[in-house]
Amino acid sequence: MSAVLVLRGAADASAIRRALPDVLVHELPNLDSPMPTDTAVLVLRSGIRVGERELDALPHLRHVVRAGSGIDHIDVSALRHRGITLHRNAEAGAGAVGEWVLAAALTLARRIPLGQHALLLGQHEKQACMGASLGTLAAGIWGAGPVGLAADWALAPFVGRTAFAAWPSNPPGLRELSATALMEQSQVHVIALPLRPTTEQLIGEDFLARVAPQRPLLICAGRLETLDVAACLRALADGRLSGLALDPVEREHLPLLTGSTTPLNLLASPHIGAQRSDVRGALDRWAVDLLKEITADNTILIEGGHR
Repeated sequence: MSAVLVLRGAADASAIRRALPDVLVHELPNLDSPMPTDTAVLVLRSGIRVGERELDALPHLRHVVRAGSGIDHIDVSALRHRGITLHRNAEAGAGAVGEWVLAAALTLARRIPLGQHALLLGQHEKQACMGASLGTLAAGIWGAGPVGLAADWALAPFVGRTAFAAWPSNPPGLRELSATALMEQSQVHVIALPLRPTTEQLIGEDFLARVAPQRPLLICAGRLETLDVAACLRALADGRLSGLALDPVEREHLPLLTGSTTPLNLLASPHIGAQRSDVRGALDRWAVDLLKEITADNTILIEGGHR
């Protein structure tokens, strides 16, 4: 078996070396560095793009291990064309992201980010921080994958009610509403959609105009590109949104969020939804077990990491 390349932050390279003493394990900060051409297994994190250029630089690559959920940054068609197997673990971090959604909903409902931002600007805006009880609000969840389901589990005991946007692929038994009804009836919207051509900037001016009468809280726990972020910030500034929370912020998104001199009820975090020590440990153990199996007999595993 050839080498394993671990991108820093994707898995515990030291633990992999201990578990696989006969396997050469490289570690790099990103794919911008010169890559070892003997790499047969690539272990990566979110925010790392893998397309034709990267695959050309890794001619012996046979497995891509995504220690997490989203794969929109991976050219899955290119992997399939080259016979490269994709493994991922979509469930391990979902509960932690649901916890972040609950924290964001409570924080926005109490208008804590607005008060903090005002103080940092030298302003004391106590009256502007009159909040709402989370228990009086209805939450609409867009996306019923692992993160959407976890958001429902976390929010349901604390909000008035939850409902999912109706979709044919939703699991059975969910409380569903049509998109129109969800926009008309929800005071909290949780966006937990995968990034696809059909969802890119789905949450834009049309959506914002339709939810404006509710002046809702908007929470993005999926991919930032499912939002027209500029439009959402305008809606927050002019009062069509009461609060905005964005977790999946990568370095390239920073210019979208800097420079406001007006206090906003805006919570932004650097993609920390699943950044919890127990989740990291579970993903590290999963990666080690998977690599043991791959390097033992090069078995092609089912996409999704299920064995």
